[in-house]
Amino acid sequence: MIRYSFILLTFCTALIGCAGAQAQERRPIAWDGLGKDPNRPHVAKRRVANPAPGAPDPNQERERVLGTLQPYSQAWWAVHDEIQAENDRRLGTKLVICPRCVESSPPSENVTGSIR
Repeated sequence: MIRYSFILLTFCTALIGCAGAQAQERRPIAWDGLGKDPNRPHVAKRRVANPAPGAPDPNQERERVLGTLQPYSQAWWAVHDEIQAENDRRLGTKLVICPRCVESSPPSENVTGSIR
């Protein structure tokens, strides 16, 4: 029993020594590009009192029309394709791909594509 008490006391003393150590100087941390950069100082964002009104959603009206059409008819597919094209356009404005990631190489045999 005394042996276990001595081991526990030694362990607790080691932990107290670690907890009492002063913090080291702040050095740059390797950042993988995901999330917030830990090396940038924290800056609080200021909120605008009157935010600018958002642009109206052009797909809102299309989705309403889509609900009134017979599913999978030619008109339904036309409106559906317009909605998808608008969603792709929006994504294209938000998506940023680095130029090195998109290299113009000849298509290989493993390329898949749409059959439509």
